[in-house]
Amino acid sequence: MEQRKNNALRKIKITPDFTEMAAGSVLIECGRTRVLCTASVVEGVPPFKKGTGSGWLTAEYAMLPGSTNRRKERDGIKKDGRSVEIQRLVGRSIRAAVDLTRLGERTIYLDCDVLQADGGTRTASITGAFVALTIAVDKLIKQGLIVDSPIIRQVAAVSVGIVDDVPTLDLEYAQDSRAQVDMNVIMAKDEKGNLDFVEVQGTGEGRSFSRKELDKLLNLAESGIKQLMKKQHGALGDRAEVIFKKPRLAVATHNFGKLKEIRALLGDRYDIISADQAGMTEDVDETGETFADNARIKAEALMRFAACATLADDSGLMVDALGGRPGVHSARYAGVHGDDEANNDKLLKELENVPAPRTARFVSALCLCRPGREPLTVEAACEGEIAFERIGTGGFGYDPLFKCYELDGRTFGEAPDHDKQQVSHRAKAIALLREALERGE
Repeated sequence: MEQRKNNALRKIKITPDFTEMAAGSVLIECGRTRVLCTASVVEGVPPFKKGTGSGWLTAEYAMLPGSTNRRKERDGIKKDGRSVEIQRLVGRSIRAAVDLTRLGERTIYLDCDVLQADGGTRTASITGAFVALTIAVDKLIKQGLIVDSPIIRQVAAVSVGIVDDVPTLDLEYAQDSRAQVDMNVIMAKDEKGNLDFVEVQGTGEGRSFSRKELDKLLNLAESGIKQLMKKQHGALGDRAEVIFKKPRLAVATHNFGKLKEIRALLGDRYDIISADQAGMTEDVDETGETFADNARIKAEALMRFAACATLADDSGLMVDALGGRPGVHSARYAGVHGDDEANNDKLLKELENVPAPRTARFVSALCLCRPGREPLTVEAACEGEIAFERIGTGGFGYDPLFKCYELDGRTFGEAPDHDKQQVSHRAKAIALLREALERGE
C-alpha cells in the first residue's frame, strides 16, 4: 500500500494521446489503478435527439479480464450491474461539463476500460474521460467541424472515506475494502472558478456517519479535486484553452458603430465578430413588418451561413407626429440604405411645420439565434424628441437629432459613448437579453 498522509492523493499520472485512432485518448494512473479513456466522435444522434440540432454524449465502462487478481469475466451482451451503474455515472458526470447544443447532431462516446484496478476506478474514469473529451473537442474545432467548444465546465472526481475513524482521501483497494464510510464525489468548475457538486455517492459501509464527518469528507474531496483539475490542465497543455472558451457570436451588421456598441455590452460573454468576418457580405432582405420580425430574419439567415450563435438587431426611430415613421424603414428612409445625412434631411423636412415637443422613441429588437435552440427575442425603447437641427457629431444614424429624456435633453450625438450606452434602446435590449441568458433561456 502506498505510504501517504490521509489528506494526500495517490500518485497521479495522466498521459494524453495514449492511442492514435480515437479522437481523444488518455491513460490515467491513480496509484496502481490504470484506466484507458477514449473519446470517439460519430455523426448522428439517438432518435430522441434527431432534428433538434443538438448533440449527445454517452459513456461505456468495463473492467478487462486481467485488471484484478482474479480474472474478471468479459461483459457479454448483458453487462453486469456494476458496470452499467458506473457507465451511467460517467455519462451524466461528463454531460454536466458540456453544452450539447454546440456539438451539432453528432455523438461523442466515452469508453473507459480498466486495465488495472486498485480502487477508485469510477472516479479515475470520470477524471480521465474529461481529458479525453477535451482532446476530441480541440480536434473537432481545428478540423472545422464545430465552431464553438461545448465544454462549459471542468469536471473531476475522487473517492473519500472514513478508515479506522480517520477521514481519508483517494482510497485504494486495501483501504476501500475496510472503510467504515465510502464516498465518491464529482464536482464541476465554471468559468468563474466556482466549484459545484455534480454527484455525491456516500454509504455507511460499517457504521453511520455524522453531519460533521460528512462536511469533513466533502472538504477533503474538494481539495483533492482541485489538485486533479490542475493535473488535467497540465496534461492538456494548450488544448485546455477549449475549456470555458467563449462561444462565437456573429452579429448581423456591417455597421461598425453598432458592432462596437454590442461588443462593449456583450463582450464578456461572447467572442463577437461581424457578419463580414463570418464571411457573409451580402445583405438579407428585411421583409418583416416589425423590428422583431426583421431581427429574426437576419439572425436566422446568418446562423445558417456561419453555423454559430448569431445576433441581429433591428432598430429604428418612431416619430409620433409621423404615425410611427420612419419605423422599420429608418436606415433607408431617404431611399438609400445607410445614407445617414439624407435620412436626417428628410426627417427634418417632414417635421419642419411640427412644433415642439416632437416626441419620438428609438426602438431596438434583438434576436439571438443559437444552433439547437429556439430564437430568443427582446425589445426595448428609449423615449425622447426630435431636435430642430443636428446637435453633436458623435454616434450614427439619427443620433444628432434625437434628444433623449434620460440624458437631460442631450442628443445621442453630443453625449459621450459611456453615457449613451447607459440609456440607449440597444443597451436596454441587451440588458434584457443578458437577464434572459442568466435565467437560462
